[in-house]
Amino acid sequence: MTTPRESGGPLLQVALDFLELSRALKVAEAAVAGGADILEAGTPLIKSEGLDAVRQLRARFPRMRLVADMKTMDAGRIEMEAAAKAGANAAVVMGAASEATIQECIEAARNYGIAVGVDLLGVEDIVALARRCEELGADHLDIHTPIDEQMRGADPFERLRLVRQAVSLPLAAAGGINSETAAEAVAAGADVVIVGGAISKSADPRQATEEIKQAITTGERIPTTLYRRVGLDRVREVLLGVSSANASDGGHRLSPLEGIRPVAPGLKLVGPAFTVRTYPGDWAKPVEAIDEAAPGDVIVIDAGGVPPAVWGELATHSAIEKGLAGVVIEGAIRDTAEIRELKFPAFARHISPQAGEPKGLGELRVPVRVAGQRVEPGDWLLGDDDGVVALPGNRVVELTNRAMDCLERENRIRQEILEGKTTLAQVMELLRWEKPK
Repeated sequence: MTTPRESGGPLLQVALDFLELSRALKVAEAAVAGGADILEAGTPLIKSEGLDAVRQLRARFPRMRLVADMKTMDAGRIEMEAAAKAGANAAVVMGAASEATIQECIEAARNYGIAVGVDLLGVEDIVALARRCEELGADHLDIHTPIDEQMRGADPFERLRLVRQAVSLPLAAAGGINSETAAEAVAAGADVVIVGGAISKSADPRQATEEIKQAITTGERIPTTLYRRVGLDRVREVLLGVSSANASDGGHRLSPLEGIRPVAPGLKLVGPAFTVRTYPGDWAKPVEAIDEAAPGDVIVIDAGGVPPAVWGELATHSAIEKGLAGVVIEGAIRDTAEIRELKFPAFARHISPQAGEPKGLGELRVPVRVAGQRVEPGDWLLGDDDGVVALPGNRVVELTNRAMDCLERENRIRQEILEGKTTLAQVMELLRWEKPK
């Protein structure tokens, strides 16, 4: 297998992390047309389709370099032999495997004429193991930021920089790389840039491949609104671009604030919660909260889930002047025609013309209950026409990134439906996954 140094690298490797081989082959065709250097049969694809995935990729692309991401943990000899006979040019063993398994993979690979990469995912002393793998004769190392860490905003290239300083082996970098960060991966020491979702989830995989290839070749940062994993400072930006349905899917079917509905259609509510506990109809604390909340906050009011109203047009004018992002009311709202005209994101359980009296009972900045769920100060709210979901403050970065991941996957599936003039069931091959009867 040609190394990055022999070919003048850096090289672009496209990870085909699908469960369906038919979908993987379509993206592979586009990626090769877009200038990909290496195709990778990703671990999900191999687990779903077996090494037949490698065989079909080899038949379809006889001159392409193919990597089988076996993630071998044991039985190194037999797995390397199987990958080689299926047509792979390289296969991957986990650095977390025993040294005996790593050595078996390297020796077997030499016998069968393929290269061995060692994936350092999950290794505690990554530098020490990288050096040992170099001594054992590994062909390259994979520095892989796992998806679950990406979702929590981890630096994808911290480990890469450390290993680059320690060894001279070719390094392949993987984990959430896109057209904005591909050049950064090269600058951090990557000889091979492995890209999965930014190509495999793209509506146009060929164009995405071309852009990322350009980025790693020229060092250019090519902006994208997708495939980015953000920290807390960019949570609002991402949540404004996804839906409550995406957030629910990304949170493993996260339950919405059931029964809390928008006053006006077509408006997006996003922001951290400023919480208010009050009594039905007592609008004093909700109005006081407007003065106390920060611009961009969402006022979340627990008014017992019943009328009279604790919010109306005048409170809405005040909230707009303060720069608040919206209001969520476990209780009642009124003046809805005026609030719709003001285009203020307001969500409530009830609409009632009756207001109560400002008695001043209740508390600010305390945990409240909305639709049976506990909402803490600083939790984030995302609301749209489908309803409202609450994202716990200590998980908002992860859940935001997972929501974006769901949106990206849907974009790709939608494009496959339109391109193939087919159905969702056919694209996802649903009959394959039904439980036996």
